[in-house]
Formats: sequence, C-alpha cells, structure tokens
Amino acid sequence: MTSSPRTTRSAAIWTLAGLILLTLNLRAAITGVPPLLGELQDTFGLTGVEVSVLTTLPELCLGVFSALAPLLARRIGTEAAITVALVVITAGLLLRVVPAETALFAGTVLAAAGMATGNVLVPAVIKRGFPHRVGTLTGLSMMLLSVGGAAGAGLAVPLDHLGGWRPALAAWAVPALVAALVWGPLALRARTRRPERPAADISPSAPAGPPRAPADTAAETAARAAAGQGSLLRSPLAWAVMVFMGMTSLMFYTLTAWLPEIMHDHGFTPATAGLMNSVIIVIGIPLGFVVPVVAARMRDQRPLVLGVVALMAVGLGGLLLAPRAGWVWIAVFGVATGSAFPIALTLLNLRSPDAAVTARLSGMAQSGGYLLAATGPLTFGVLRSTTGGWEASIWLLLLLVVPELVCGLLAARPGFVRPVPPPPDGPEESRPEPAPVSVRSTESDRAR
Repeated sequence: MTSSPRTTRSAAIWTLAGLILLTLNLRAAITGVPPLLGELQDTFGLTGVEVSVLTTLPELCLGVFSALAPLLARRIGTEAAITVALVVITAGLLLRVVPAETALFAGTVLAAAGMATGNVLVPAVIKRGFPHRVGTLTGLSMMLLSVGGAAGAGLAVPLDHLGGWRPALAAWAVPALVAALVWGPLALRARTRRPERPAADISPSAPAGPPRAPADTAAETAARAAAGQGSLLRSPLAWAVMVFMGMTSLMFYTLTAWLPEIMHDHGFTPATAGLMNSVIIVIGIPLGFVVPVVAARMRDQRPLVLGVVALMAVGLGGLLLAPRAGWVWIAVFGVATGSAFPIALTLLNLRSPDAAVTARLSGMAQSGGYLLAATGPLTFGVLRSTTGGWEASIWLLLLLVVPELVCGLLAARPGFVRPVPPPPDGPEESRPEPAPVSVRSTESDRAR
C-alpha cells in the first residue's frame, strides 16, 4: 500500500522544513566564537596557543568526523543520523557555557562533530528526497549556510552585551533543538514506512514521466549491492572531487584568516580590513544560491570551474602587484570563493548516481577536503613568519591554483562516481562456466 499524494506532499514539506533548519545550524556555533575570543581568553586565562587550538579545532573536527557520517547513516538511517547530529550540536553548545576550560574545548568538539555529520548528509537528503530540485535546493542550502554563519558572527557581540558570553554561546542551542524536534518524527517515519518513491518524484511540481521499471531481478540486486560495497578510494573521479573541494576550502579559510592583516600592512585601517572580510562573505550569499542552480542545468560544469579558478588567480596576482587596490581584489575574491565552494558541493550530487553514493562521496570529499583546508592558514602563517613578508605566502596560493584547476576540470566532466568493487578472490580461470543450453529442451519448449 503506497502513501497518498497528500501524505507524500506533507512529508516533502516536512523534510524541506527540516533541511532549512538543519542548514541554518551548521555554521553559527563556529562563527559565533571569534568575536568573543578576547573575553573567553580573559575568563579562562587561555594562552595564545590555546586560543589558536580553539579556533582550529572546528576545522579539524569537520575533517575527522565527516568520514564517520556515512557509516552512521547506513547503520541507523539518514534521518536518525541527522537527528543525533542536531542533539549532539545542542549538547555541545550547552556544554560550552560550563565555567571550565575543559568544557569549552569538549563542547566545541561535540558541536563540530554534529555539524560535520549534518554537512555530509545535506547533499544525500537533497539527492534522495528532491532529485528534480538538486540545483535549487543546493543553492538554498548554501545561502542558508552563509546566513547562519553571518548571524552567528553578527549577533555574538550584541548577545554578549545583553547577558554575557554564556548566553551568547548558548543561544544557538535553541534553534538546534528545534531542528532536532523536526527531524525526530522524520526518523521515526523512516523506520516504519515501506520503501517508496522519493517525495519530490510524485509531487505536483515534478515532471511527469513513465511508470517506474519493475523491481530488479536477484542478479541485478546482487550486482548493485556489490557495487555499493566497493571503495571510492579507488575512484579517480572521487579523488578529483575531494581535492577540488579541499582546495576551494583552503583558499577561503586562508584568505579570510589573513586578509585583514595583509590589508592592514598595506595601509588600510583595522576596521576597514575587517570590513573587507565581511564583504567577501556577503558577496557569497547570493552566489551560493545562484551558482548551484546554474551548475545543475549545465551538462558540463568545466566552463564554470575554469572561470572561477581564473578569478582566484587574478585576485591573487593583483594582491601581489597592486595591493593598494584592495577593494578591487576583495570583490574578485568574493566572487571566486563565493562560487567555488557551491560548485564543489553541487558536484557531490551531480557526480553521484544515487543518494547512497552521494553520502559516501560527501563523507570522503568533506573529510579529506577539510583536513586539507586546515593546513592552509597554518602554512601561510609559517611562511609569513619565516620570510618576514607576504609575497612567498601569496605565491604559494598561486601555485595551489594549478591543482585546484586540474582537479576541478576532472571533477566537472560529465559522468558518475562508481564505487570500485574489490578484486575477485580466485583467478578468472577458476570461475564456473555457464551451464550449456540443451538444444533438445529448447525444441521441446517451442513445441509447447
């Protein structure tokens, strides 16, 4: 017995509401900390090294825990995994307000672990629940990620003025708990319902199509299961997607971490240099919505990748040759970084044949990508300290544009990531031959 269209539409609306609430909760817990670092340092007596660890910890956790998200989703289901992630985010945010340095760091790890799980599973939810709206909903998710991050940073100081750093950090536990309460019923429904078509497939806005094909034969089901158990680590396309995502993240995190100091050293006031970072993020908000929609409508995304990477090279070159024209390069960086990550996130869906592979590819790309990105700001800063100037560090980023371009072009080619199954246990000669067909029985069948 299948669900009625009304039930399916209500499930689609509920899932969409859950997706919106989920994406709004995947950045605020990170971006809300830097504006309060001075007060936290005074309150807990943190050293400079401990402050650096506190700000680097979320990126490291995003890389480590992203790899575990697909395993958790396969074990308990996507909806249940998202519910658990939101509960963990809530617990981490509340733990951070305990007046103990250990609680501050442990709460940050918990919150980042939950966000890593949510990051990975967002593309899988879109792919499975709304296969005809991949571009639009990926764009909406990217825009809401930026909005949530901007809200976390922008409201931290006002909330601190109203009630201190504890309410400023704990306030984001409320929307995280609300999101968990929305995903809880979805998790229960997923455990009790029978397999059915995705909600978006039979919604009124979905394009009409022929009836679904009959169920797979046992051989086809076994073949799909074997492919699903294969490794993405042996897929060159999966590696290209991962490196491209890592390079786009590395560029963004490195630039936003060091651009204020670079601009200040070239004559801009601290306030103006800080404003430049905000402008980069603001430019990325509308692009986060528009770029995935455009990318999803294109059969080949290589022209987009080429244009975005070229803009990054122009911005870095301009920063080297004419740093005083800072606002021009800030606009270029805003377009480049604001477009690159949405393209990478959209490719997770476009290069996946189904939601299961999307979750696995998302876990691999975001885990490796965030770990790669975490090395950027540190290496940039070490070069700056070693050489005493910014030129060597900027040249490093210019050199990294090359692997970003190569992997981006490979990842943007039309095609699907296919898990590579392990090699067979025995030699090919030892495999059983197919049974011969009896001519006599065939003639008997024809006579019937």
